[in-house]
Amino acid sequence: MNENTSNGNIQVKIQKFGRFLSGMVMPNIGAFIAWGLITALFIPTGWLPNEGLAKLVGPMITFLLPLLIGYTGGKAVAGTRGGVLGAIATSGVIIGADIPMFIGAMIMGPLAGWVIKKFDQIVEGSVPVGFEMLVNNFSAGIIGGILAIIAYTGVGPVVLALNSVIRSGVDIIVTAGMLPIASLFIEPGKILFLNNAMNHGILSPIGIQQAQETGKSIFFLLEPNPGPGLGLLLAYWVFAKGMAKDSAPGAIIIHFLGGIHEIYFPYVLMNPILLLAVIAGGMSGVFTFVLLGGGLVATPAPGSIFAILALTPKGVYFANIAGVVVSTVVSFLVASVFVKRSANQMDDSELEAAKGAVSELKGNKNTSGTVVAGSALKKIIYACDAGMGSSAMGASALKNKLKKAGYTHVSITNCAIEDIPADAQIVVTHEKLSARVQAKVPQAEHIFVKDFIQNQVYDIISARLAGLEKIAADVNNTSDTVIQDQNLLTKNNIKVGLTSVTKAEAIRMAGRMLVDSGYAEEPYVEAMIEREQDISTYIGRGIAIPHGVSSAKNAIKKSGLVVLQFPDGIDFGEETAYLIVGIAGKDNEHLAILANIATALDEYESKVKELYTTKDKDLIYKLFTNTNA
Repeated sequence: MNENTSNGNIQVKIQKFGRFLSGMVMPNIGAFIAWGLITALFIPTGWLPNEGLAKLVGPMITFLLPLLIGYTGGKAVAGTRGGVLGAIATSGVIIGADIPMFIGAMIMGPLAGWVIKKFDQIVEGSVPVGFEMLVNNFSAGIIGGILAIIAYTGVGPVVLALNSVIRSGVDIIVTAGMLPIASLFIEPGKILFLNNAMNHGILSPIGIQQAQETGKSIFFLLEPNPGPGLGLLLAYWVFAKGMAKDSAPGAIIIHFLGGIHEIYFPYVLMNPILLLAVIAGGMSGVFTFVLLGGGLVATPAPGSIFAILALTPKGVYFANIAGVVVSTVVSFLVASVFVKRSANQMDDSELEAAKGAVSELKGNKNTSGTVVAGSALKKIIYACDAGMGSSAMGASALKNKLKKAGYTHVSITNCAIEDIPADAQIVVTHEKLSARVQAKVPQAEHIFVKDFIQNQVYDIISARLAGLEKIAADVNNTSDTVIQDQNLLTKNNIKVGLTSVTKAEAIRMAGRMLVDSGYAEEPYVEAMIEREQDISTYIGRGIAIPHGVSSAKNAIKKSGLVVLQFPDGIDFGEETAYLIVGIAGKDNEHLAILANIATALDEYESKVKELYTTKDKDLIYKLFTNTNA
């Protein structure tokens, strides 16, 4: 048991490391593809040789790409400020090097972000008022300069030496014809979701250096080759029965054309001996690439056949297509033997179980702890850092749903992590706060969500309660929460028709309104920015509710809310917010309004969308306060 736990922890750590590496590379894949296309087109052996445009190739790979990686790595650790420091520090490893410094950028970017983050923590609260910008700018310049010098004199030479060792080892493997053996590690590693660590941490940096020298690299094909997975899925389509057979065609389209390789992982996990098929397919494909001189000009992301063809240089199409075809055929032939043998024993539930296993392997398991039976369930807690915004709305939404379903005996409340009661049976929290919450109440069952409003919590809870006798409830007034203190939200604090700005600027605008209205003190504004950097306050359906971190509660004078409407939206990463509801919450006085917002999100989607562009403040005020004023 302990050995299994240890192995699981190692796998999780490797996956986390892989995600961090890919987090530096993936946002910049567009830049890598741009460089690859320019290389394929304009170098002397390209499709459209052009001496002038070919001059873009060197500076892009030497300076642009490493700097982007360094910036992204620093930003991941310490926001934009960390990104700037990451770029400065990365310049130190670039200067003087005769190879693209991707490994150096992956080291210096996050390191610089960590250093500036620690510095900011040390000086927090000790900078005199009015000197903040001066200290911020000069500290970044001084620390950035020092890190660049360290990178140039110390880190750079070490990375160059390490690169020489790696290159020598790679040359030996390639010269000896041993590269196909890499599939013994790559194909099983993909099933365990270690592909990011392998591809972006090892194969891509080597491939980019090789592509700079020869115009293409086989290392870009080792992990993205869709052939092994395609052959496996074709075997299921032809020889399997039931759900596995019926679902295979759709999986083929998603995998081969869309480049989402994860789609075939469950088909391997439901019959693990099929690892032999994808390994054989991978090895035969690599052998073909080596034999015929295959390669790409950049990393294809995702691993779609379209991406592979787009990044194939002139004169290499036959080699690359042949490698994909051979790996598909070999994988199909090997998989067919095992799929035919087990076809009669296949159960549809096995595929569903395998999909669940994939979710756990990927780190997407959304619950932990002892499962609480429906008959024993009495207390559910929604917890977030400050306990004043996201968790309050999540609790209100779940309470309304369960009340309408007739389950009123379950207590559903929200609080800050530090205030979670010891008798909490189920604790719902954001996945980024999972470690803190589990440490606080390890005895409880935990449900982790990415969004406090739009999630599966109601489905999970209602399924457990479904076998119980529903308790009668009067549900006629579930959304009639009327605020008692009319000063919590005033019409003067509702601004409509604002011009779109950055997320940080919008949050600061809301914070400034809270300060100007007497709800909070000046430090609360930056506490709202800090909260957003930790976890997004976007809650779904075009609404964000920025508020301060728990440690800033002393900066709140009294409870209050402000509403800012941006008809063209504010970019919240993968989402767009049209209404920014700034919150200063004290003694839970603001929860009535949050309950109304949660109800509106859940029950009046069309009405909420109307709020995105309305010029009528009264409409927003009435819906959020549930009044007719």
